[in-house]
Amino acid sequence: MVEVRYFAAIADAVGKDSERLDLPASATVADLRTTLAAAYGPDLDKMLAVCAYLIGDELTRDPSAALSGRVDVLPPFAGG
Repeated sequence: MVEVRYFAAIADAVGKDSERLDLPASATVADLRTTLAAAYGPDLDKMLAVCAYLIGDELTRDPSAALSGRVDVLPPFAGG
């Protein structure tokens, strides 16, 4: 089980701030993206492709990064 937390535009796109997904222990960021695109539509994957993923204390954009108990999906943020 993986807790996925969504922020900013991704939270708006999926209509929630978080959810728990039943993914295999060997799941990667790519697996997460596939699961989310299947659930919320292929347009979401375009957004997920530019996101960073905070897994534990590690920030990554690597699709082969292994998931753990919680992952934060962080879209690019604008600001000054």
